[in-house]
Amino acid sequence: MTTGATTTETTTADAVTTARTTTEPSAHAGGLSGISVRTRLITVVALLTGLALAAAGGLVYALESARIEDQVRAQVEQEVEEFRNLQQGLDPDTGRPFTSVATLIELFLRRNVPDDNEALVGFWDGRARVSSESPHAPYTTSAQLTRVVTARLENGGTERLDSSFGDVVVTVVPVSNAETAGALVVLNFMQDAYGELYQVLRTYFIVSALLLLIVTGVAAWQAGRLLAPLRTLRETAQEISETDLSRRITETGNDDITALTRTVNAMLERLERAFTGQRQFLDDAGHELKTPLTVLQGHLELMDTSDATEVDATRELLLDEVDRMSRLVNELIMLAKTDRPDFFQFEPVDLAPYLDTVLEKCRALGPREWVLDEAVAQTAVIDQQRITQALLQLAQNAVKHTDAGDEIGLGARVDPDRELRLWVRDTGPGVADDAKTQIFDRFSRDRVRDDDEGFGLGLSIVAAIARAHGGTARVDDAPGGGAVFTLVLPLSRKDDTWPAS
Repeated sequence: MTTGATTTETTTADAVTTARTTTEPSAHAGGLSGISVRTRLITVVALLTGLALAAAGGLVYALESARIEDQVRAQVEQEVEEFRNLQQGLDPDTGRPFTSVATLIELFLRRNVPDDNEALVGFWDGRARVSSESPHAPYTTSAQLTRVVTARLENGGTERLDSSFGDVVVTVVPVSNAETAGALVVLNFMQDAYGELYQVLRTYFIVSALLLLIVTGVAAWQAGRLLAPLRTLRETAQEISETDLSRRITETGNDDITALTRTVNAMLERLERAFTGQRQFLDDAGHELKTPLTVLQGHLELMDTSDATEVDATRELLLDEVDRMSRLVNELIMLAKTDRPDFFQFEPVDLAPYLDTVLEKCRALGPREWVLDEAVAQTAVIDQQRITQALLQLAQNAVKHTDAGDEIGLGARVDPDRELRLWVRDTGPGVADDAKTQIFDRFSRDRVRDDDEGFGLGLSIVAAIARAHGGTARVDDAPGGGAVFTLVLPLSRKDDTWPAS
């Protein structure tokens, strides 16, 4: 016995160690294992907000840039078209077509006022001769511009240059006569064209940065508030031990975190009941096993091995005790199995023929007046084998507390609220009122109904079978004396596919 206990304890300890090893998070499980959930949430919110603001700014820049480029292109086309129209017209001084390149260009410059980002230059005789008023005047005489215009003096065209004033678009419109070759040069300074857009974007990014800080701060506050129950849950879980499962988490609000808190509290409630019941079960089982073991040990120690008669008597007594222990172990195993969901096999059962079958089985339990109190033509979804076991246990209990010829009745009824009631009625001494709440407890034989036989597990198994069906077991006084043990069960289960008739 000692060796077996030691092996069991070692195996249990190994299992616990394995479970802890499996469930404890590894420090190398992932790159974010050391970062709190709150930090992750704040980081994600900040990144998403920053990306959204940056994407909005980039979209605005792209759209406005395209608009500015189109606007500059339209300005150039307008200037070129106006110059061509003037070139095809007449000289207002002579009333004849223009014969002087200088006169044509100078007249055009006097009549046109360039935009802020634009400059107009008259070019002939190898250099810039005249230009419109512009803050970019120094560039009109630069060597870079002279070189570009000279190269395009014959065919004209547009070229984009990188200058000291930023990007500049140079458009050359050639014009010539028999004596002079020149050109109208339209300059568009893109830095000035984009100036307003740059100013708007600078303001936008400053506002975006402030909004990002505000959103991140609000996210940090909100994440802390939302995750507070989880921190409480963790702290409560750390304080719970195998000897104290009474701690509960305060439920506040009505959101998903509250639902999780409520679920965890319900789980703790079930665990507390399970551990308390398990501890009581083990204490009771140990107490019950102590007596036969003491009997075995005492008789073995006192047995005279030289006396054959005493050896035979002791052997018979010890075999009887071993048989009692076997029955106790079997009942304990049965009671433990009732908590397993796969222990029950539910199916639709026609109650009327089923009760007739159970009644016939009960007749073999003892010479009593077995009667069928009531039957109902109804289909119920139950585990036929386990309910039969429970009814036979109740019938055996009734036989134990009645005499030969006494009446014992079985019956079944369906209540208006669709609850199935199966009962066994006897005409024995009944059950005292103060014992009715204890009779279904484990090892209760010495406390109720003067039962000195068995182990007090039979009615506990009956109650466990009823609970597994989603119902209860109860005892009431029978009309005219005696007791009525009743199983109150749902007529069908929520996961059933068979409709109850």
